[in-house]
Amino acid sequence: MFDPNALLRPHLRNLVPYSSARDDYKGNEGIFLDANENPLGSITEENWNRYPDPYQKDLKARIGEVKELSPKNIFLGNGSDEPIDLLFRAFCEPGKDNVIINPPTYGMYKVSADINNITAREVLLTTDYDLDVEAIKSTVDENTKIIFICSPNNPTGNDVSLDKIEEVLRFFNGIVLVDEAYVDFTSRQSFTRKLEEFPNLLVLQTFSKAWGLAALRLGMAFASEEILAILNRIKAPYNLSGLVQKTVLKALKNLEKKDLMVNQILENRAVLGEALKQVSLIKMICPTDSNFFLVKLDNASEVYKQLIEQKIILRDRSKVALCEGGIRITVGTQNENELLIEALKNLN
Repeated sequence: MFDPNALLRPHLRNLVPYSSARDDYKGNEGIFLDANENPLGSITEENWNRYPDPYQKDLKARIGEVKELSPKNIFLGNGSDEPIDLLFRAFCEPGKDNVIINPPTYGMYKVSADINNITAREVLLTTDYDLDVEAIKSTVDENTKIIFICSPNNPTGNDVSLDKIEEVLRFFNGIVLVDEAYVDFTSRQSFTRKLEEFPNLLVLQTFSKAWGLAALRLGMAFASEEILAILNRIKAPYNLSGLVQKTVLKALKNLEKKDLMVNQILENRAVLGEALKQVSLIKMICPTDSNFFLVKLDNASEVYKQLIEQKIILRDRSKVALCEGGIRITVGTQNENELLIEALKNLN
């Protein structure tokens, strides 16, 4: 039976978290004389003088409706980076424990591991960018606490095999993090549908991509109540500003616009994919389930630099394992994509 408290770092087991009177009083109306706030209002037109809800109850309730999940299974953070960092701080003993990442993958997993003095053991994806489950099994030891899986994967763009993710969830008695930052652009169901089946599963999603709210820095983690109770104990008391909570609540009332944007991006992706096939510089276009393409070409770094000179900014991935000669191209607007293709053809 998986128990996240058994993974918890010893010094955190008896941690008394920061508390406020808002932990005792759950209402929104009242005479608040508990937090030494300015009772007169703010210097702005809208009042922001009160601290925000530390547990984002209204926002979680609305997200739960949209995602068809209980608010108890939702953690909200400052981008996805906050829950990633909190997992290291909660479950990994510095200088002792390790995690597994599967390069090429999202770079922040290793950065956060390094910041927390945790070894990130690298198990390369296969040559077709899928999980190497047997290699993962042989790399796990008694000090392995978390396995990070990005799907759709960044920077390759593809979904990894869902049955392989489930195989990892079944054999590993630690936390398996499935990062679904790009799930809105793929046709498969989210792994949030597997939370009851796998108590060691944590799914990350974000408002930065499909929702177009990257500047607000709001990430979502979905997991069991037991895992999220630990994250809530060690997070900063007011980790999401009132402005972010209010703005995202408003955005969640406009699901139609979000769906229209996703559909437009998918249409643009199809057109861009066909146009990239006509560029002789490009030797390979990797299949994608995301809002970007990984393409491979000769002299990738030089092409990248020449495009920067034309104020066209892509992402050079040519020095990343298994991405040699690779450049990552985000799907832009129709006009941006056309300008990109024209510039690439002029480099021939």
